[in-house]
Amino acid sequence: MSSGAADAEKNRIHDLFLKYQKTRDMSLRNQLVEAHLPLIRLLINKFLNKGVDYDDLYQVGSMALVFAVERFDASRGFSFSSFAAPTVIGEIKRYFRDKCWSLKVPRRQKEIASSIPAVKEALRQKLLRSPTVSEIAEQMGLTDEDILEALESSINYNALSLNQAMEEHSEGESVTLEKFTGIRETGYESVDNSDVVQQVMGTFSEREMTVFRGRFLQGRTQKEMADALQVSQMTVSRIENEIRQKFRTEYYR
Repeated sequence: MSSGAADAEKNRIHDLFLKYQKTRDMSLRNQLVEAHLPLIRLLINKFLNKGVDYDDLYQVGSMALVFAVERFDASRGFSFSSFAAPTVIGEIKRYFRDKCWSLKVPRRQKEIASSIPAVKEALRQKLLRSPTVSEIAEQMGLTDEDILEALESSINYNALSLNQAMEEHSEGESVTLEKFTGIRETGYESVDNSDVVQQVMGTFSEREMTVFRGRFLQGRTQKEMADALQVSQMTVSRIENEIRQKFRTEYYR
């Protein structure tokens, strides 16, 4: 978009805000929200891959955008984007704080737990060492018990799905947590399949057993089997189909 077109669009949006402030026309509000949806996509990028789906973040951000449009005063000369961004980010952070705890934790403990990292880092830089619980509590005007309870409750924060996207450092590719939690046990299935094979083989005629061993175990061609049995290749093919059908019937019994 050229600078002239950008200025024209900026003026159009400004006029829409002024009209909406006077009329509170919902159609004008919807136009303003739609015009600023790209801002939501930009702001939620930093919150992706943290245990919340993109659609959920987009919905929270969009609702915050509506609130920002409602409260914005275009006559004061501020940029709407600079006004809306803190509102959107604040709502998203609040959503994480309130919704992403795997167990029910009192709001006060959530707020304390959310504040501890910044206080701890500030004290670490000041003291040139890791601060104690008592020092953190004193800095925050709380008791040692408050800090310990908040730290313990924070363990319950953000339980991850097995499908949660993670970053694999060796190659930088996106992988899921499920990759690191174990593998599928196939031993039981192998035992079941072995039983099926034994059951079917017990029903083979001598000719069927010869074809089964030659074609499926030894990898011999139909012509080789036909010559060995002194029959046509069509007969060998028919016997193969009968063998396959016996396996299907027993497997799906």
